[in-house]
Amino acid sequence: MLIAGEASGDLLAAELVAALRGRLPDAKFFGAGGAKMSAAGVELAFDLTQHSVIGITDVLKKYFVFRRLFHQLLAQAIARQPDVIIGVDYGGFNLRFGQAVKRYVRDNPFSKWNPRIVQFVSPQVWASRPGRADKLARDYDLLLSIFPFEQDWYAKRVPQFRVEFVGHPMVERMQKEELRMQKKSSVPTVLLLPGSRKGELQRHLPVMLDALKLIQEKLPDAKAKMVLPNPALVSLAKSLGANVDIQIGELPWALAGADVALASTGTVTMECAFFGVPTVTLYKTSWLTYQIAKRLVTVKSLTMPNLLAGETVYPEFIQNEATPENLSRATLALLQDDVQRAKIKAQLAKIIASLGEPGAAGRAATAVASLLG
Repeated sequence: MLIAGEASGDLLAAELVAALRGRLPDAKFFGAGGAKMSAAGVELAFDLTQHSVIGITDVLKKYFVFRRLFHQLLAQAIARQPDVIIGVDYGGFNLRFGQAVKRYVRDNPFSKWNPRIVQFVSPQVWASRPGRADKLARDYDLLLSIFPFEQDWYAKRVPQFRVEFVGHPMVERMQKEELRMQKKSSVPTVLLLPGSRKGELQRHLPVMLDALKLIQEKLPDAKAKMVLPNPALVSLAKSLGANVDIQIGELPWALAGADVALASTGTVTMECAFFGVPTVTLYKTSWLTYQIAKRLVTVKSLTMPNLLAGETVYPEFIQNEATPENLSRATLALLQDDVQRAKIKAQLAKIIASLGEPGAAGRAATAVASLLG
């Protein structure tokens, strides 16, 4: 059984299923996810990626929807009794799901069902609420990590917990891309990456577009391009005033031709790093979510390349600091300072080198198969 609630997790789960088929040819797969999992042959109860949210206020708005979906999946797990349950990213939902399954097992001692529980991609317990690591160690049999520092972090806090660093799946994906490396034009190209959720687009795109106006006042020839994951978000972007070239998917192609990116903090910043694109990052959320988060988050940056480097590689602007003026000033600096651009590219190369060799899904599948003896 696999559960993925976001587009990135849907892809990762599909890759894992393909690798597992090579090791467990008779295995059957079911659960909840998206189109890529379905195409990989996973029997889906529903498309969970359609309910992707972020922040406490968005979760509260859909609390009863998530509660219904959660119990629907739990009932399916109990009825079908899979040998292994794999949560793919989507930590808030999946950690609770794993705990619920183990609680059911403990409350039914005469049942022979006791599935192995796996989490693929660590929740960011090292960034906030580290006590969740103890719950993971109590309820989970295996954690598959995609960042190199996480294994040591867990070893110090919960040494009995099995954590395996399998490498970052992006390394193999990007090497497989047959990119026609676009020759950069003589005019600078700014790539806008506001996020993959409706709420992110609504909060990030207006300030990005205002920043773009300020950039083009200084550099009138500057071009802009935007990448979004689906047509629905394209329609939303246009309703928010986006009058730029918008591309659906195929992010590597866009990154190959970008001089600089304006991006929301998150997974996409690692893809920017892989292509050596200097990037300005931002994040805006609701007032309530921000007030809660700033009291819980212990890391100095929300941008993963900065965390991996241990210093500020990408300029980052959070909440009230994410203004058009700040974003445009930082973007112009990256466009006009060749020395700084070269330094950033060198830092990014070191970061990508730390992510391991290609084959993350295969190593993850080997680890999962080992749980079954």
